[in-house]
Amino acid sequence: MYQDDSPLFVISVAAELAGMHPQTLRQYDRLGLVSPSRARGRGRRYSARDIAQLREVQRLSQEDGVNLAGIKRILDLENQVLALGQRVEELEDEVAMVRQQARRIFAAGMAGDIVATPMGRRPESQRSTALVVWRPDRNR
Repeated sequence: MYQDDSPLFVISVAAELAGMHPQTLRQYDRLGLVSPSRARGRGRRYSARDIAQLREVQRLSQEDGVNLAGIKRILDLENQVLALGQRVEELEDEVAMVRQQARRIFAAGMAGDIVATPMGRRPESQRSTALVVWRPDRNR
């Protein structure tokens, strides 16, 4: 399939490229099979992707004998599959980010603050020169 969604072609050129009559393109637009962009004057503008979709509609109709309602359902399902594929990619990216964050641990820094540190490493901070005196509790 084409990736170019730029509306370039007027209906007469699109019909010629798809091998169809312009009235057929208008009918497909009314049925929602192929819905081109609109210019300022409401004229239809077809993209390379629209032309490819028109050819697919023609192939399904002529070669496979699918009626227009069936073709609409097929196209809707294909669009749904594409949308779901994009959502899966988004979720995979999100899972990768969460996994990356899960590799971090948190520790107390020298000043008592909480710092993130890679697993298996101590927090990087300045070494303390403080002297700690331990006195056993004599009341026990």
